[in-house]
Amino acid sequence: MPATRRSLLAGAAAAPLAGLLPMPAIAQNRPLRVGIIAPRAGVAGTVGEVGLRGVEFAVEKINAAGGVAGRRVELVIEEETSPRETTERARRLALQERVDVIQGIVSSGVSLALGPVLEESRILTVYWDGTTQDGVNETMPRSRWVFRSTDNECEAVMGSLMAIKHWRGQFVTVAGINPDYSYGRNNWAAFIAFLKRFNIEHRIVAEQWPRVGGMDLTANVAALKAANPDLVFSSMLFADLPVLMRQGHAAGLLEGRKWVFPAAGFQHTSLKREFTPAGMIFGHNTLYFADPQASPLAREFVEWYHAKTNDWPHWEADRAFFAMEVWRRGVEKAVQAKGASAWPSNAEIAEAMRGIKVVSLGGPGRMRRDGIAEQTFTQGPTVHDPRYDFPILDPAKITKLDGRGLQKPEGGDFWKWIAEAQFDI
Repeated sequence: MPATRRSLLAGAAAAPLAGLLPMPAIAQNRPLRVGIIAPRAGVAGTVGEVGLRGVEFAVEKINAAGGVAGRRVELVIEEETSPRETTERARRLALQERVDVIQGIVSSGVSLALGPVLEESRILTVYWDGTTQDGVNETMPRSRWVFRSTDNECEAVMGSLMAIKHWRGQFVTVAGINPDYSYGRNNWAAFIAFLKRFNIEHRIVAEQWPRVGGMDLTANVAALKAANPDLVFSSMLFADLPVLMRQGHAAGLLEGRKWVFPAAGFQHTSLKREFTPAGMIFGHNTLYFADPQASPLAREFVEWYHAKTNDWPHWEADRAFFAMEVWRRGVEKAVQAKGASAWPSNAEIAEAMRGIKVVSLGGPGRMRRDGIAEQTFTQGPTVHDPRYDFPILDPAKITKLDGRGLQKPEGGDFWKWIAEAQFDI
C-alpha cells in the first residue's frame, strides 16, 4: 500500500483532480462524471451487481428530471478487487477519467486501504458499504473528502435486539458461525455483548470461523451439530451463506433450533425454501423488497428491478441509491449557495453534503456531520410464502428501526455505547 499511495499522490500533484477548483463557465455544460467502483465477480459479485442496478435506476431518474443542477450524469465503472488493484483503479478514475466523484466499494478490507488514499488525495468519495473501521474503531474520524456507509455492526445490533425481542427465555446455549475477519468477529462479539447487556442467561458452546467464500463447510456444520446449541448467530453474507444452508439442511442441523442471520438479505433469493426453514431472523436492513409499508419510490424500484432481472433486489441497491442521492443533494445545495458566478468546488460540495437528509429506497436517512450515514433498517422472523421460492419476512412481525438507534454516536466508543445506551425492543 505505501508504494501505491505514493504513486497516487504523485499523480495528483502532476494532474489536479477534477472538481477541486471552480470550473470555468464553459465546463459547466459538460456532463457530471461519476466513477463507480464495485465487484462484479467472485464471492461479492452478486452484491456489486445489485448495487450497480441501484445506481442505474438513480441516474435514469436524475437525467429524466434534467440532471444535477442542470447537468446530465454519466457513469464510469471500474471493478473492485484487491486493495492494491482497486486503489490503482481509483487513481485512473480521478486522474485520467477526471470524474467529479467516486462512489461504490463493498469490501471493508478495500475501504480500509483506499479511504486514507482518497482522503489524502482530496478525492470526493461516497462509499456504499464497508465503512472505514479497523475493528469497531473508526480510522478516519475527521474525514473531509470520504463519506462512509452506516457502521458495519448496525445489522448485528438489530439482529441481537430481534433475538432478544422474539426469543427471550427460549434459549440458553448459543453458538456462532461467522466469517473469519473483523466484520464477523465484531458482529459475534456484539451479539454476546447484547446478551450481557440485557441479562440474558447464556452459555457459549461453539464458535466457528470459516474463511470468507469457503464452499465446503461440512466440518463447521458437524461441529455445530455436535455442540447442539439452542440458538446460532451467523453474520455470513456472501455466496457461502447458501452453502451453509444446503449443507446444514443435509446434515439435519437447521431444524429444531433458533437462527439469527442479520445479513441474510444479501443472499435472500438464493436461500431456497427446500433447504431454508421458516422461523429464522433475517436482516434485510436498508432495503426489503416486499416491505408492505414501502414508499412509492421503493415500489417503483422493485418493479423496475424485477422487470430487468426477473429477480428481487437487496439492500446494496439502496446503499448505492443513497450515495447518489446524498451527492446530488449536496451538489445542488452548493450550487444554490454559490450562485451563478461559478460552479462550486468539491470542497464546497463536500461541506454541503454534511447533515443532508434524504429519502432513499429503504426509507429516510441522513449523512451525519462526521460523514457517516444513518439509514432505516428492516429485520424480522421469516415465513414461507407460496408466491416466492425463498423465505420472506413475516408481514406481521417486521421491525423497522431508525439508524440513530443502531450505531454509536459521533465520536463514541462502540462497546461503551452498548453498555449504556437505551434500546427500543
